[in-house]
Amino acid sequence: MSSLKRKHDAVEDNLDGGESADGCDKNGFFDIYGPEAKPELVFNTPDITLNLQDVQGLVTWVLGEGYMPSWVFIKNKPLIPKVVLLYLPGLDAALYLSQSKALAKLKSCCGNPIPLLALSCAVDEMKTVDTILTCRGKKKKSATSPMEPPLSKPEACNLTGKSFIELTKDIPFPVVYYTLSRKEMEQNGYKFETEFISTLPAPSESCLHEILALDCEMCITKDGFELTRVTLVDIEGQVLLDKLVKPTNHITDYNTRYSGITAEMMEGVATTIRDIQEEFLKLVFKETVLVGHSLENDLVSLKISHNLVIDTAVLYKHPRGGSYKTKLRILAKKFLAREIQMSESGHDSVEDAKAAMDLALMKIKYGPEFGSPPEMIRKKLLTVLNESGKTTSIVDNINIVKRYASESSNAIPVCDDDEALSKAMKEVKNRRSQFVWTQFSELNTHFQSRADDPEKLNSRLAKMISLLTCSNDSEAEKRPKSKVSAETKEILKKMDERVHALHTALPTNAMFIVCTGHGDTSIVHRVRKMLRDEKSEIGFSRENVVKVLEELQAQAEVALCFVGIKQ
Repeated sequence: MSSLKRKHDAVEDNLDGGESADGCDKNGFFDIYGPEAKPELVFNTPDITLNLQDVQGLVTWVLGEGYMPSWVFIKNKPLIPKVVLLYLPGLDAALYLSQSKALAKLKSCCGNPIPLLALSCAVDEMKTVDTILTCRGKKKKSATSPMEPPLSKPEACNLTGKSFIELTKDIPFPVVYYTLSRKEMEQNGYKFETEFISTLPAPSESCLHEILALDCEMCITKDGFELTRVTLVDIEGQVLLDKLVKPTNHITDYNTRYSGITAEMMEGVATTIRDIQEEFLKLVFKETVLVGHSLENDLVSLKISHNLVIDTAVLYKHPRGGSYKTKLRILAKKFLAREIQMSESGHDSVEDAKAAMDLALMKIKYGPEFGSPPEMIRKKLLTVLNESGKTTSIVDNINIVKRYASESSNAIPVCDDDEALSKAMKEVKNRRSQFVWTQFSELNTHFQSRADDPEKLNSRLAKMISLLTCSNDSEAEKRPKSKVSAETKEILKKMDERVHALHTALPTNAMFIVCTGHGDTSIVHRVRKMLRDEKSEIGFSRENVVKVLEELQAQAEVALCFVGIKQ
């Protein structure tokens, strides 16, 4: 064994068994590194801009088996007992610089920030968390990759007939990981109309179906496509609901080639859309994951809104990317070795629902990279750290905890920032936990609610347009900067206090990383939607709104990263 290896192992032993209350070992550290030893950060280049992978890479280098970053070196790295990663979405560089007084404690305990290039505002905010908390690696070449079972054996792909517990045992990511976020649903045409009926929470004593597949068939009336058949299939392939529905209007085209519906089939059908909605809502609850292919069309025809959706048209990316979507028939043949939609009499909603369910189960069983072109695999960051022998804690809202906690993580769901601080401080003081993730989301939530308020949105746009449309350069130099509201300032002050409290709780030599991820993306999404929606009435010049959008997007995509070691 080399002297360097013996030195590292000795430090690991001391960290496991001889740590004092403040996190600094009083015996082994002095023997190996000397009484004045401490870890130190050395930034290799003064002017650097990081990305989210750089932040993740620093964590895996310090605690796992990652590669040494090119942008920073750590003297006496083994002396770091713990890494705490705090996520502060909404705080961009411009806001931080303009509100330095309100964030004085953040700077005093964390030092100067490093610019961090956020993901494009076009992507969902959850993608930022996903980029930090999942690691990508090259897929190992083998005769039979665990990621893709051999399709020469169709029985390997037939996952129906098994229970939910059997199918979700030892899966790489939880089922909810594959559900669409609100932003993804909006981008793919899902409707949240007020006149639509929403699914309800399951009654306490009801038998909840964790996951169901839906497929609907439509015929054409004077109002366009109307619902004529509804099918629900469970995880075991059993048909729970399969009924014909009488449209509100007279059918002008049965669309038999695609719907499989004929005039003979519809004779005597008296079930109305209201009747089928009642039956549907007895089977599908708010907590049920609903699976389908381009499910937005089925839900619109049912006039029902539901938030937990796995859409196989989105789940399996089209080779050309963008808004292209692969047909269900092609996916079934490629990944299930199954021929569907081959009948001359049209589609069969039972057959289609079963195919969508099996495709979703394949992703759930084999991981998010199953069926994807890149030769990459994805693992949870916390799983990677656990495999390196480190104990991890994740303190966040229930959705984040469910998605990204590993099997052996301390998974701690919280409801607000005060609870997040309280629980995170306990984990920070826990000697056994070597990595702690938490998030303070009040600022970002504030931005979301502000963007959803038409009056506040229009007021902000008016102010920004007036600032951006000065007649000449001399006026541009004199024009006042956009003011930050009193409510935002108060939220920033509370954030500052929470960061300081968390930093105070850190043990000596712990690494503290604060990553803001992105700025105010909510207003960017709202303005983009305003410009996209032809029915939306814009009270400003479209050209000026586009200019404001460019400014808002540029600001939101310059985030910050603070990296320090508690001394």
